Amino acid sequence: MRNFFSVLFVFIFISCKNDVLPKPKAYLSLTYPAKKYKKITLERPYTFQVLKNTDVIDEPNNWLKIKYPNLKASLDITYRPVNNNIKELLTEAEKLVFKHAVKAEQIIPKDFVNSKKKVFGSMYEITGNAASQLQFHVTDSTKNFIKGSLYFYAKPNYDSILPAVAYIKEDIFQLIESLEWRK
Repeated sequence: MRNFFSVLFVFIFISCKNDVLPKPKAYLSLTYPAKKYKKITLERPYTFQVLKNTDVIDEPNNWLKIKYPNLKASLDITYRPVNNNIKELLTEAEKLVFKHAVKAEQIIPKDFVNSKKKVFGSMYEITGNAASQLQFHVTDSTKNFIKGSLYFYAKPNYDSILPAVAYIKEDIFQLIESLEWRK
């Protein structure tokens, strides 16, 4: 029996020379093209800048679809004239955001105010496996109202698309900051 404990004792000390270290976290190594913007050339009641390597598709009723072919995503822009119905338009836009609350982990609002250009609005970042991760609306409060929604052409998996969402989020900021209403 004593021989057994000696062997066990030697085995434990010989086998435990190296410390066990956990594997470091792995991060995706995604590279995106450098950002360069251009103004949309379509005749609309508004103008703004979009990323140069996107496809801007003309839609009826002054609507647009901004496609990101490499990311398999699109930013759908809808335009509505304001005819004493700003409250209705804002309520409708917020209803569409909160439709995603079922799948969302969190909805983070960010407000925009540019009194000089008469651009007022909000952007909503929707975390979790919702169908749309970013939505926004902007208005001048009297004549024009724009709503935008980001969609990916894939089943939503928030962890996988998070880098692409962050990339496109910068473009939405640029869109809102460069937005001008035409008279």
